[in-house]
Amino acid sequence: MARAPDRVARLALLDTNPRAELPVVQARRQPQVDRALAGELAAIMRDEMKPNYLSDGPQKAAILDLCMTMALDLGPGVFARQSIALRDRPDRQDTLRGVRVPTLVLCGQDDRLCPLERHELMHRLVPGSTLTVLPGAGHLPTLEQPEATTEALRRWLA
Repeated sequence: MARAPDRVARLALLDTNPRAELPVVQARRQPQVDRALAGELAAIMRDEMKPNYLSDGPQKAAILDLCMTMALDLGPGVFARQSIALRDRPDRQDTLRGVRVPTLVLCGQDDRLCPLERHELMHRLVPGSTLTVLPGAGHLPTLEQPEATTEALRRWLA
């Protein structure tokens, strides 16, 4: 939307954040990157990331195992690049104010990384957007509530 809004026909914003990283969170990123590159990616995921990802539910342990597998398969280099991108991201609130395409703002009700208030903000910023909040989901509703997420996306595409 920021670079080529004329190329975007629809926009789905799932468990995301329109604001730039807070300084206190920015300060935590480089030590995590350094530790990951030093071979501690599994510990970072286990101790600092995974506890914030999911809602409680019967599939939580299996989804957390999947998240760990994906993180380790992608490796510390990807973790470092993603962390730096998050740390250095610009605020996109002005971009969202200019969105004029059908927009879905979707989040898990229990998302601690990108909480509901951030999604309510995006919903207010994008005229005519649809806000969908999924109970029983945290930061990864596509894994925690795949049927409900798919149904929300189908409605948005219709």
